[in-house]
Amino acid sequence: MFYFMFLLMLVPHELLSSTHVAVISPQDPVLPIGSSLTATCTLAPGLGLQAGSLFWTLNGLSVCSSSYSVLSPDTLSVTLHNLNGSQQQSGDNLVCHGADGHVLAGSCLYVGWPPEKPVNLTCWSRNTKDLSCRWSPGGRGETHVRTKYTLKYKLRWYGREKDCEIYSTGKQRYSCYIPSNLALFTPYEIWVEAANQLGSATSDITTLDILDVVTTDPPANVQVSRVGVLEDQLTVRWASPPELKDVLFQAKYQIRYRLEDSSEWKVVDDVGNQTSCRLAGLRPGTVYFVQVRCNPVGIYGSRKPGIWSDWSHPAAASTPISERLQSGSCDPKPGEQNSTLRRELKQFFGWVRKHASGCSGMSIKLYDQWRVWLQKTHKTRNKVDSSRR
Repeated sequence: MFYFMFLLMLVPHELLSSTHVAVISPQDPVLPIGSSLTATCTLAPGLGLQAGSLFWTLNGLSVCSSSYSVLSPDTLSVTLHNLNGSQQQSGDNLVCHGADGHVLAGSCLYVGWPPEKPVNLTCWSRNTKDLSCRWSPGGRGETHVRTKYTLKYKLRWYGREKDCEIYSTGKQRYSCYIPSNLALFTPYEIWVEAANQLGSATSDITTLDILDVVTTDPPANVQVSRVGVLEDQLTVRWASPPELKDVLFQAKYQIRYRLEDSSEWKVVDDVGNQTSCRLAGLRPGTVYFVQVRCNPVGIYGSRKPGIWSDWSHPAAASTPISERLQSGSCDPKPGEQNSTLRRELKQFFGWVRKHASGCSGMSIKLYDQWRVWLQKTHKTRNKVDSSRR
């Protein structure tokens, strides 16, 4: 349509002074993909033009003259076969021109599909008082013509049907937001209706309770720091979600972390309701990226889990470099240590790492003491070795 209005600016003033220069029929038709169309351009009397001198363009490209027919001295038709979907929702521009190229009349063609049943309807709430929903177009997806989607909802057993009014645009255009006035402890029925001038379709009905679809923003202020001089541990801390500060619930957190040069994440599931975690068994002198997400559990006593939030923005920290790596010393040969002591330490180390991995607090203090003792032992050995040199 904007393209056609621009072309009209090119029409000579003396032609525009007439009541009608020419008329295209049908005007702005809506057609299914693959159909054919015959359109006519009828000149206004007294212009001194002949239908045989006219020509047609579609989206700025000339239409082959073999598809023209002169129906009368003042009427030229064109027949278009097997139409493709419109290149833009504002329609394709079919224009009738005079012999000198000036625009005489135009029409917008809307060619597309009728909508199919919308699918993948999902909803969530960030504070138990609002509701956001999104869906996907059904079937082929893009209809190529302007299609209206309406999200409808009602209380399951009573209450009148309501329309969602706040729709997103752009990439998130298949979504809608209900900001308030929602009931708790009562299920809702929610569905989406799609309609254009070629047809209509309705999604399946989704039944949900607001308390069962609560989620949060990702945890904020995620910080990662070293644990003193321990070279294989990092501490992660974060803030609980502010959206649910006035709601009775228990948050469940999950952590994932990876090496700087790796794309593989390791997930820690046993974080529980705490807002800090000790990661153990890490590689010394290595940068780790860490993310946290939240699942609100037991909202107002609900037995169903909420919906996991998105992962937080990555936070990073490095573990201390091992003293042994700094000194350049070599590991002792197997025969240089008491074999019984070595075997006991190996068993003890494996036991501690097994029980202290993730965020479990079991034996963390004992593990810390043992690690500090081990590092002091390495330092003492290195000093002795240096003095002997």
